[in-house]
Amino acid sequence: MSKKELPKVIVTLDKIVGGGQALATMDDGRKLFVWGGLPGEKVEVQQTKKKSHLAEGVVTQVIEAAKDRVEPRDPESYLSTSPWQIMSEPAEQHYKAALIEEAFELHDIVLPDPIEMAQPLEFYEYRNKMEFSFWWDKDSGQVELSFFRRGTHGKIPVQGSSLARPSINRAAARLRDILRTRQVPAFSLKTVIVRSSQQDKIVMQLYAMQSDFEPLSDAELERLGVQGFELIYSNPQSPASVITKRLQTVGDVTLTDTILGVPFNYAAESFFQINLPVYEQALIDMKRFVGPDTPTVDLYSGVGSIGLTIGSQKVTLVEINESAVHEMERNIHDLGRDGSATPVLAASEAALDYIHGDAQIIVDPPRAGLHSAVIERILNAEPSRIIYLSCNPVTQARDVALLGEKYGVLYHKGYNFFPRTPHIEHLVVLDKK
Repeated sequence: MSKKELPKVIVTLDKIVGGGQALATMDDGRKLFVWGGLPGEKVEVQQTKKKSHLAEGVVTQVIEAAKDRVEPRDPESYLSTSPWQIMSEPAEQHYKAALIEEAFELHDIVLPDPIEMAQPLEFYEYRNKMEFSFWWDKDSGQVELSFFRRGTHGKIPVQGSSLARPSINRAAARLRDILRTRQVPAFSLKTVIVRSSQQDKIVMQLYAMQSDFEPLSDAELERLGVQGFELIYSNPQSPASVITKRLQTVGDVTLTDTILGVPFNYAAESFFQINLPVYEQALIDMKRFVGPDTPTVDLYSGVGSIGLTIGSQKVTLVEINESAVHEMERNIHDLGRDGSATPVLAASEAALDYIHGDAQIIVDPPRAGLHSAVIERILNAEPSRIIYLSCNPVTQARDVALLGEKYGVLYHKGYNFFPRTPHIEHLVVLDKK
């Protein structure tokens, strides 16, 4: 029995909220969170979720358009990956600055200067990593690349993404064509991760849901034309692309990119920044506040791309991901930093002894923000400076409020690491009061 479709409603949208949706109030007083609309627009919305005090939905028709509305480059799939394709570039910068300010106001923090958003060099074709799912076209009887439809378990077929470097889309299409030639059904596949260096060297990981999936032949690999390829069995019980067993590894599956003149190696599954030009802008700003002779502790350090570029002569790098630490150790060795850079495989909250009063602390935590034990340790140890780069201003503002007992904001700046999406990066430099 099919699920009954919720009713459509016509509303006027009020503002953009933290999750990236536009907000409206329906006639019955419930709040409606909407994808595909902009503040000031009168729109028809198909409700997708209904609760007693709120609802969610997607715009099906724009009745009165905002002046900032533009046509999305990916009209069929933009809601899946980049729902802010519908607004002008200046509008996007404005809304992201406003959301940072709102996040800090919620914690009664008045930032010392107006919010400045660094301008990205590109609003499209900037992503050096994409993950595609797969979908079966019953009409043509062949597999397609796809994304999940936002808010559902359904999929939408795509040719690629306008956010990705073109080399990524081309490589993904070549793999799709190989799978079509084999007549591989979509149900045996999970995802494919495609990563590109700034020099368009490509590595690819195909995640299959069958442990006996046939490896690619030499002829297929030549047709694929990538630097490195891995076929991975991923437990079908997990919705994520987890590595259960590597079935095939061919070529060099490690990429190299240069950040502020420092070369870094990273694997396809490792955390590495998606938009390197904007990341370099942030690092240049952060470097101004790093004392070259003060020991640096870099928490949530990934492969070391912050601590090994702007850290001081003595740096400790703490990271929980074993694969990332392996690449970090390789980077330290290749840079000749074995005596001055110390890698630590641990969760930041389990490495508190490295936070001490004589150090400067750099943190770049996940969206959940700093662990409470890290905050408590900082307040007790009282390091002179904290440089906090965040991918979630809401949790960053919460942490800054907690640290406000002993620290004040010296500097702050926003960065549009992920243009055409609601995601925001924000830098805060805190000094001891």
